Amino acid sequence: MKNQPEKKYVVVVQCHIVKERCSGCLCEFAFNNRTGGFTDYPKDQNLRFLTLTCGGCCGRAVHRKLSHFIKQVKAKENLKKEDVVVHLSSCISKDNYHGPPCPHINYLKTMICDKLGLDLKEGTKVSDTSEKLQKEGKYNEAENPKRN
Repeated sequence: MKNQPEKKYVVVVQCHIVKERCSGCLCEFAFNNRTGGFTDYPKDQNLRFLTLTCGGCCGRAVHRKLSHFIKQVKAKENLKKEDVVVHLSSCISKDNYHGPPCPHINYLKTMICDKLGLDLKEGTKVSDTSEKLQKEGKYNEAENPKRN
């Protein structure tokens, strides 16, 4: 993956079902404070931030949404795919309060990485409560192969 300091846009894909009850504020706070899944990005780095949902199971809308996004930022801001990194939110990639990892995570990775050629990272922010429960063994991390 291209070094984070060279990125200009972070796109977070959130679970459509979870987004019906979750505002996404923990993901946004983590991004702004460069905590959780965003610790690799320097705080002084000027990055754009966009959230969108997967569109619902099985996540096929991710391809359409990200294709549209890439087309728009290329036309309006002259940005390339290499300027963008996609994060699968923790509600998709981690076992947490909202539920287990997405059963379609490998399909989402294929769409994002293989079909669209975008860089991908997993995770945004897991709540403090979920982190505590993970440490107590009540939630287990998914054994998913990572493409970071």
